[in-house]
Amino acid sequence: MKPIIKIGACIVLALSLGAQAYAAEGGNPKKGKHLYKKGCKACHSQGEVGGEMTPMTKTMSQWDRFFKRLKHKGDQEAFNAFSEKDLKDIQQFLYDHAADSDQPQTCG
Repeated sequence: MKPIIKIGACIVLALSLGAQAYAAEGGNPKKGKHLYKKGCKACHSQGEVGGEMTPMTKTMSQWDRFFKRLKHKGDQEAFNAFSEKDLKDIQQFLYDHAADSDQPQTCG
């Protein structure tokens, strides 16, 4: 009976990891970092009106929920200025370097 439990646990783990990897798939994180620095960092740095916001501010699932809602607190116009592809690239960058990712980072 133990081998069946191990196989079931492996399947559940594989499915959950697969779902996480798929969540922000399709964006270009290198372009996303550039877009974030150019269009977001001015308002999302320490001491600025939007408050400090870096990839490590949220977990991968929190970033996915944020982009799924497409709601930006404060200046929605700034958020709406990005194309759908640009938002996907920014999401990919933030997701790939989120607090719980393999490579968490700030946006230095």
